Parts: sequence; C-alpha cells; structure tokens
Amino acid sequence: MRHGRALLPAFAVTSLFLAAACSSTAPSATDRPAAGAGQQVRATEQPAGGTDHSLTVAAAPTAAATATATASPGRSGQRARKTSLTVSSYDGHTRRAVIADQPKGKDGSPGSPAPSAGSSGPSAPSSSASTPSAGSSAAPRRAAVGDVIASAPAPGAPHGLLAKVTKVIGETHGGTEVQTEPATLNALLGDATAKGDVPVDPSSFTVEKLLPDVRVSWAKTGDVHAGPKGATVPLGSLRLDVGAEVPTAKDAPASATASVHGFVQVAPQVDFAYGGAGTDAPPGSAYLGVSGDWTSGWAIKGRAAAATGTPLRIPFAKLHADPVLQVGPVPVVVNLDLTCYVQISADGRVTVDVEQSLKGDFKAGGTFGPARGWTPVSSSHMSSTPVHASVTAAGDVKTALGAEATVGLYGTVGVTADLAPYLRGEASGTLTAASDHSEPKATGTWAVYGGVDLSGTLRLQLSIFGTPVVQRSIPLGALHREWRLAGGSLSS
Repeated sequence: MRHGRALLPAFAVTSLFLAAACSSTAPSATDRPAAGAGQQVRATEQPAGGTDHSLTVAAAPTAAATATATASPGRSGQRARKTSLTVSSYDGHTRRAVIADQPKGKDGSPGSPAPSAGSSGPSAPSSSASTPSAGSSAAPRRAAVGDVIASAPAPGAPHGLLAKVTKVIGETHGGTEVQTEPATLNALLGDATAKGDVPVDPSSFTVEKLLPDVRVSWAKTGDVHAGPKGATVPLGSLRLDVGAEVPTAKDAPASATASVHGFVQVAPQVDFAYGGAGTDAPPGSAYLGVSGDWTSGWAIKGRAAAATGTPLRIPFAKLHADPVLQVGPVPVVVNLDLTCYVQISADGRVTVDVEQSLKGDFKAGGTFGPARGWTPVSSSHMSSTPVHASVTAAGDVKTALGAEATVGLYGTVGVTADLAPYLRGEASGTLTAASDHSEPKATGTWAVYGGVDLSGTLRLQLSIFGTPVVQRSIPLGALHREWRLAGGSLSS
C-alpha cells in the first residue's frame, strides 16, 4: 500500500542546456533571462573577468515555469541559463529524448522560444516552428550536438536526467528528438561555486507500508498536515508509528510474548556543495549528503527468541522522494530513499520491559578534494531517557529502531547510510535451587544501555560531479556510541 503523494508538481520538467564549444557566436544581451527570473539566474551572468561565480542553492520553486538554458562552455564567460524548453519524454534504453517548447501558461501565453544558440552544424533557422527532417544539415533550434541537458523528473526519467546531446535525429509531433549520452555536473556548473542545505518537503515522500500496523503523519508550513499525529508533528517532519510482534522464545510463558512498538520522526535535508574549476576539469571540491533532526521512542517487551547468526531485521516502511535543488539556473535532482526497520538480537533467556525516548541529529555523506579524492563524513549526536526499564533472568537482548538512507543524483546511488539507535539489556547472575523444594533464588545484576550505530558506504556513481571514477565502494566508517540508562539487582 502506498501513501499517495505527488512527488513534485509540473515545474519538475525543467531542463538546462549547455552547447558545445564549437557553437556559433554567444547569445546577445537580449537573449539573457529576464531580471525577474531570480537571484540564481543573475549569479550565472557575471562578466568573464568577474570573480563572483557563486550560485544560490535552494528548493526549486513549485510554481516556477518550465525552462531550459543554453551556453557555450568553450567560450569565455558563457554559462548555463534558462530558456523555455522542456524534456517531454525520455527512453532509458535507447537514451533518446524529445525536447519540446514550454507548454502554455495558465494565462494562455505560450512559452518564449529558446534563445539563439550555436550548434555543431550550420546556423539554426530563424523560425522556431521550422521542422527539418532527420539528416538535414540544419539543426533544430531546440537542441544541438554538444548541448548538455539537466532535467528535473520528466516522463521516462522519473529521477531526473543529466545527459549530453550526441545527435539531433529530427522533428516529431512531440518536439525535437535527440540521441544522448551521460553527462556530468561540471559541464553545466563550470567554475561556479555553490553550497546549501535544503529541507525535504515531508509531503513529497511516497510511503510503502511493509507491515499492517504502520501509520504515517507529517506537517509543513501553512498549517498543512496529515495523519493521526499530524497536528502535533513539528513543521517539516515526517513521523511513522509502528507496532509489531517479534519471534518469542519457545519456552516463554504467554505473559512474555515479545513485541516492539514505537515511532520514528525525522526532518531530513539534502546537503550539497560544489567548487568548480571549469567545464573540462574535475571540481576543486564537492559534497553530497543527507542530515537532519531525529526523534524516536520505542518499547520492547517480553522474551525474544534467540537470534541465529545475525540479528533479525524487520523493515516496516520504505520511503522515496526526488527533491529538486535549484543550483543557480540548474535543476539538480536528488534521489532520497529511506527504509525504516526494527532489528532485534537476543539469546532467548532474558525477559525485558524497556521503553526509551531519543532525540538528536545525524549527518552522513561524502566530500571530495583533489588531494584525497572522495572521503566519508559521518556524525551523530543523540541523547535518550528511559521511561522505564526492567530485566529479569540472566541473558542479553538488543533492539534497534533505525533507518537506512540512500542519497544520489539523477538516478545514481551516491551515499548509503544506516542510522541505528538501539536499546541493549543484559543481566548476569546465578540461580540457586534448594533441596527442600522451595522457590529457586536468583541473584545478580542487570543493566540497560542506549546507543547509536552509524555506518554506510560511498558509491562510485559520485563521479557524476565530474570527479574521477571511484573504483570501489568506500566505507563511511563505523560510528558507535553507548551510554548507561538504568541498572539494578536481580533477586528473588
């Protein structure tokens, strides 16, 4: 069952083009975006000799019109900028895309034509309505060989598209069909710099419930909320409540049936940074990661069955969103997946009744520098308070209510992080039986600990920034913290 939410509205087919170095003369000043296009566009229009090439990073505006951009990377001062084209369709098998004019706006006015752009062939015709046939020497105005397309989610490219035009095939009823190949972000961002942390709209997540007793709540600005806890969830947060039985030890009485229930509440944000060195060079720096505030509360009761080999992990919900970052005029599509789970490990002997609340933050990602290449970044600061805790009999049990997050760009996996706050209970002692058939006596100690484990992996697909390809997966490194919550004596 899916929690039906539209991922992104119509602006999500925004595209960017970057023409090849062999393009004709640079567009005139009249072809530049209007001043009303926003601060990000103005940042791309610095003079060639200027020193400020910083781009604003923000969530792409949901009400923005669809647009494209063109520039000539081989010419001094040329940068990606918006025009009025869209990616109307894409075939992932053939890597063919159809580029079309922007649909008419609500006021009925048509999208403005693309600015004059060079191509690798003869000059484009003056009329944007012209339709040269496939193989014609005149390339359509909508695209030219060497153009780089950066598109927000579009038909056939649900995770966005970053591609370079290798051939203009011709006109179709839907627009100009082109053949493409994969491209990298430095081809569009060039020597610009950008840095920002962008919250993910909680309503943009689709939620697949993997267990029957899962409830989803969220709240965002404008007093908009959903779910049974929506009215109390902090703005920008997504909450999942879950209750589940876990395998119980075979010899446990009915009163010791094992179960876990609780909630996870997270306010995720995407962290993005880029420090360019030119369209043909790897960036001087780059960063991609996920971070946010974390709140959870859960309880485990009963006597869980002994684990066989590895801890038992029970996923209870999968979440997905494709937030679009507006990096200057470029739509950078981030793909974010979260799998929330319950994990339990026990020896089948200890019976527990423990409840904990936990709050903190986390960060996981990868950072790039020329000297060290890609290196991991991970941190987590958590504090917890036991509501109540008790452990009976000797043994141990550990349970976690965590989430595995995957963040990437344009459908490629970049960083995988596993955040697992946990509860651990242990007891040790002796059991003495008397020969007079009186009740056995147990003596010893018990303790309950809270903790957090954070681990993950950097993937080779981070080369989409234009950095050298990582030939292997790089572990984030295991972050482990544990603290004592409560303790006492076993006696009977």
